[in-house]
Amino acid sequence: MDIKTYLKERKTLVDSFLESYFSSPLTPKTLNDSMVYSLSAGGKRIRPVLCLAAYEACGGKAEDIIPYASSLEFIHTYSLIHDDLPAMDNDDLRRGKPTNHKVFGEGMAILAGDGLLTEAFYMLSNNRQSSSIQPAAILKVIREIAMASGIHGMVGGQAQDLLSEDAEPDEETLAFIHRHKTAALITASVRSGGLLAGCGDEQIFRLTSYGENIGLAFQVIDDILDVEGETEVLGKPKGSDEKKKKMTYPKLYGIERSKEKAKELIDGAIEALDVFDEKAEPLRAIARYMLERKS
Repeated sequence: MDIKTYLKERKTLVDSFLESYFSSPLTPKTLNDSMVYSLSAGGKRIRPVLCLAAYEACGGKAEDIIPYASSLEFIHTYSLIHDDLPAMDNDDLRRGKPTNHKVFGEGMAILAGDGLLTEAFYMLSNNRQSSSIQPAAILKVIREIAMASGIHGMVGGQAQDLLSEDAEPDEETLAFIHRHKTAALITASVRSGGLLAGCGDEQIFRLTSYGENIGLAFQVIDDILDVEGETEVLGKPKGSDEKKKKMTYPKLYGIERSKEKAKELIDGAIEALDVFDEKAEPLRAIARYMLERKS
């Protein structure tokens, strides 16, 4: 299939929803502008797209769950805003643009992140978004995304990432960081699509395996790109992980073994989908496409 066209079409669905959601300012203008600034900074919308693709793999129609899928972009964007803060990674550039706190100040950046996180759960809990989705399924998804976003997932991983700066890399700690900081929300994105579609236990199990594999692969590839990528393409300074003495796959295993690991994870993700028919082809194609990405 033409994965680039698929990704572009699904990204357009999400972007259109996000634009309409903020068509009338929801908050004080500066806070609204701060949230929209980071949401519209050029993200690939991979988490919402994975949610849509999983929903489609289980027989659903993507347009039915756009608000639920888009909430994942709110959470991802909040995490980026906070990660970039001087107290965290202290980054000046994100997706080729000045980071949120460089434009709006640290206080407003913190509030923008807080606003996006809480608004995501308001969107998720608003079951009037689609009459085809059962309230019980929405409740499961809220729990799923809360677990993946908070101390049991992304926040826990980010905390360990900070604690591990300048530490001697070890396999167990590195796996914990990547599974929680990156893979948890990606896995939840995939599982949420399946849960909203009412997939059976076996299908959810397979989607979970797929999500865990591509979530880890995504971070391994990120680590590799930080070494081999170009700042202009990455949208952030090359070599920032090394500069901050982060614990990464290349630092522990070297570049070549890291590339092998990414390929093994992608193969595992695709294998996990063997119980699905051609409706899961977008998920398979997204996994293959991850190995080709440059940013």
